[in-house]
Amino acid sequence: MTDFPAISHAAVTVTDLARSTQWYTGLIGSDPVLDEDEAKGVYHHAVWALPGGQLFGIHTHQTPGGSPFDESSVGLDHLAFSCATRGELEQWAARLDALGIAHSGIDDQHYGSGLSFRDPDGIALEFFAPPGT
Repeated sequence: MTDFPAISHAAVTVTDLARSTQWYTGLIGSDPVLDEDEAKGVYHHAVWALPGGQLFGIHTHQTPGGSPFDESSVGLDHLAFSCATRGELEQWAARLDALGIAHSGIDDQHYGSGLSFRDPDGIALEFFAPPGT
């Protein structure tokens, strides 16, 4: 068996695909590489290609369910995007400011530095850089 595989993609469920597609397009800085209905209208998704070969997608389902996002519930706590340096985090903080996206400011800890923010559905997202960069 080889080493444990890298994450190939992540997808989150959103309430309003058009609103979230516009928001994530602004954040990522490119249009989705895929935007289509799947499974005969059961769900619709938009997908972006990220550096390093990963994909990030948003889904909306024909039959909404569950409660609004809450990282204290069982399931996803947050999704973090990798930054090489703390300087890159500073650039992302400036970009979030320019986009009008509220954020935590950079939080430096012994295990690394993070910049937390939320999407329109309140899904917790973060940019993260390793310590000492």
